[in-house]
Amino acid sequence: MEMINKMLSGDKRACARLITAVENDPDEAEKIIKEIHQYTGNAHVIGITGPPGAGKSTLTDKLVKSLLNDNKKVGIIAVDPTSPYTGGSILGDRIRMQDLALDPNVFIRSMGTRGYLGGLSKSTKNAVKILDAAGYDYIIIETVGVGQSEVDIVKTADTILMIMVPGLGDDIQSIKAGIMEIGDIFVINKSDLFGADRTATEISMMLDLNQNMDRRPSIVKVTAVKNEGIDKLIEEIKNHMDYLKESGVFFERRRKNLKIEVVELIESELRKIVISHTDSENKLDNQVMNIINKEKNIYDVRDEYLSAIKK
Repeated sequence: MEMINKMLSGDKRACARLITAVENDPDEAEKIIKEIHQYTGNAHVIGITGPPGAGKSTLTDKLVKSLLNDNKKVGIIAVDPTSPYTGGSILGDRIRMQDLALDPNVFIRSMGTRGYLGGLSKSTKNAVKILDAAGYDYIIIETVGVGQSEVDIVKTADTILMIMVPGLGDDIQSIKAGIMEIGDIFVINKSDLFGADRTATEISMMLDLNQNMDRRPSIVKVTAVKNEGIDKLIEEIKNHMDYLKESGVFFERRRKNLKIEVVELIESELRKIVISHTDSENKLDNQVMNIINKEKNIYDVRDEYLSAIKK
């Protein structure tokens, strides 16, 4: 495909068009990913997650500018909430990073969640693969910031930055096991505010309770808006990648993520098959009424449909 060749040569417009294609057309997405697969696997994928208002976009902006000074190419996927009116992303993150958009070594894409839970867009993984094939050294994914359901980022990123801020509320509110366990580096942003040291202590205490860690996540205090602590954070990100590769965790994490992705693709196709069997002639509606009337139970109905599919 001509568009893929342009993307491989560094054409940002071709990147944008390919990402649009994988967002909107599943069949086209499959063709594109098959074509570019051999060029993927080289980028360091960084996930940035945390509660709304933690300063994720500002931190991303400062991180990227620091990486550019190191002569790196950076792709940014900013996942925004979907507009209930247009179905598109609200584009708040792109507005905050306008000056970066003009840099030839930066690619920024806002993607709407389109109702997909988990903090990412359903097409995020394919967008990452396109930017990876296009030669970007770092790909930063900024999640939508919806709370404990943000854990999908662990299926995509190599290094996950958990952004926290002082004054989120009581100790239990700020240290929730589900989302806190996915962080590779804990970043306390707005650390010039009162309570930053206490937040760092609370996170450290939480990490002390987890005895199953191969590597204790580092805690870095930054004030992104003042560009303070960014160099230290970059150093910790590079240290984490060194650890991943030296320990073999890098290969194992990517192997596990690919396995999950394959299973999800299989589940998606199986769901289509099941729907094609259940939606015909209102059969499912009739079966549901049988369940309501206690003539059948949900497992009987399941087994009937599975038997029909296997024939």
